[in-house]
Amino acid sequence: MPTTLAHRDVLPAGEPVGTLLCVHGYPESSHMWRATLDAAARAGWRAVAPDLPGYGDSPLGDPAAGAGTWEAHVAALAQFHADLDLGPVVLCVHDWGGLIGLRWACDAPEHVRGLVISASGFFPDGKWHGLAQVMRTPGEGEQLADGMTREGLDAMLASVSRMDDAARDEVWKAYATEERRAAHLALYRSGDFEKLAPYEGRLAALGVPTLLVWGADDAFAPLAGGRRLREEIPGARLVVLEGEGHFVFDDAPGLTAGLVAGFLDEVAGQAAAGGPSGS
Repeated sequence: MPTTLAHRDVLPAGEPVGTLLCVHGYPESSHMWRATLDAAARAGWRAVAPDLPGYGDSPLGDPAAGAGTWEAHVAALAQFHADLDLGPVVLCVHDWGGLIGLRWACDAPEHVRGLVISASGFFPDGKWHGLAQVMRTPGEGEQLADGMTREGLDAMLASVSRMDDAARDEVWKAYATEERRAAHLALYRSGDFEKLAPYEGRLAALGVPTLLVWGADDAFAPLAGGRRLREEIPGARLVVLEGEGHFVFDDAPGLTAGLVAGFLDEVAGQAAAGGPSGS
């Protein structure tokens, strides 16, 4: 069945040993995963990454039906997984992709055989950073969204990332229309961390191999969150990238792609040996 979401789908040279599903964060798109997808395919895996609704080349959907909210994105990811009949996947998430993807994973544990989590959190007592607080505030958020220009976005990204022109072009697509900008506010305003209370303990209960990849200098999802996830998920391994910030997959694509590919080798090896793989 065709999917309504634009996506990247990279296949290995031979029969795939498994599937990697990558879910981008805000305000990025599947473009952020390009190096990771290629590295996964070289490691023998099918690698898939959607543009979430309203980002990259994917349509937004109907705002009147709640498009743009946290719940709508979780539903869209579930539908994407079903449309492509992906089966068990190693789920790789960054930023908002974690809040979206990990809810899906906990709701559909039979589809998850491994986790890669970066620059995200999954805590009912979480706190939003300053920019998010502005977006969640009526009036202030609209002023920020309405006043965003390409030059302003480039300047903001340059202050926190080493994204190249092509990456910034892709990010700008999320701001291309008034409806898409409004959906950004809907996302953050639906992001009440209390909604994660029913999920407490469920990441650990998945019982799958887990890799945590964090920039030491992440100003949006501080390293403390990665350390907390390491404590909450049995056997989770935390890799800290010194000198890196929030956008580690754009800023250090070769390094992060290599980490993910190595982790995929470990998951495949455990499955071949009859160890825990979640499949």
